[in-house]
Amino acid sequence: MNTNKNIKTLIVKKPLQLDCGKTINNYPIAYETYGSLNEKKDNAILVFHALTGDQFVTGTNPITNKDGWWSYAVGPDKAIDTNKYFVICSNVIGGCMGSYGPSHKDPNTQKVFGTNFPVITINDMVNAQENLLDHFGINKLFSVAGGSMGGMQVLQFVSNFPEKTKTAIPIACTSSHSAQNIALNELGRQAIAADSNWNEGNYISKDTNPNKGLAVARMAAHITYLSKKGLQEKFGRKLQEREDLKFSFDADFQIESYLRYQGSVFVDRFDANSYLYITRAMDYFDLPRKFKGNLSDAFKETKARFFIISFTSDWLYPTQENKDIVIALNAIGVDVGFVEIKSDKGHDSFLLDVPDFLNALKNFLDKSYTEN
Repeated sequence: MNTNKNIKTLIVKKPLQLDCGKTINNYPIAYETYGSLNEKKDNAILVFHALTGDQFVTGTNPITNKDGWWSYAVGPDKAIDTNKYFVICSNVIGGCMGSYGPSHKDPNTQKVFGTNFPVITINDMVNAQENLLDHFGINKLFSVAGGSMGGMQVLQFVSNFPEKTKTAIPIACTSSHSAQNIALNELGRQAIAADSNWNEGNYISKDTNPNKGLAVARMAAHITYLSKKGLQEKFGRKLQEREDLKFSFDADFQIESYLRYQGSVFVDRFDANSYLYITRAMDYFDLPRKFKGNLSDAFKETKARFFIISFTSDWLYPTQENKDIVIALNAIGVDVGFVEIKSDKGHDSFLLDVPDFLNALKNFLDKSYTEN
């Protein structure tokens, strides 16, 4: 649980029934805002973060002192222009940056939840975050936007609250997690569970930390965010600060060293149990199932304008899975735009400096705003 004074927190008193059947109330939602809410309160954009993101979208994250996760896209005069829009982002429930999660204490036992925290879903995350609209007195958002798991939350939000946003921007996402992605997430979870320091999720009370397992989980996941071409161009078979093979299991290749670094820095900012809970929520995501297999029915009540973005080299959430959402929206006459951005940066393209993507995002928002 993060109690840093730089974290803004809303205590939600309204009970929330979770999909698992349990009910929570008086729980914290940690959030951050950028820009100013105008008098009409019609310039707000709710941004949803991906698996390892948090509420610190842009600028300097006060906890990690690193750039916010969407600094390329959000800020003054950027694609999501904070001179014009009021950006809200919260840490999802189940997370580890202040929102209610497994590192909080169980109010009944006063012990850290660990894996006794209730299993949550994307639906639960979205229903919790909707409370931020009441907190700011916003009747209707200008937009909801997010990539990867953030895109799943966009779809769920519009399905749950069809009248509460004017536009919706799901990026590099899917309407249901594929078997491949469930398998990859399970690999990460098992890496954590195999760490002797995990202690069945009770590592905080035992004053241990499954750093090695979490680092391996991050390394495996990080490979999926990149593309084969991007990896080859950046690293190829280059050796790490030496001219010949060392004939050992040290990091001979630059790509090995890079992955080890990604794993090591991740464990300093993320909680292992949160990783389990959030990947589980992604695996459970299956929006069509809620509507007897008909994805179109998830959106039949909305008048929101959609803009769906995919990337050519994204094999984690390939273009076809994004196009399936477009097809479902087209089938019921929803206003939907679509663009596939050419990029060799893989799934991570939405987080990086990809000018065609950033321009497309900016153009859609600004054009929609002038019609506001």
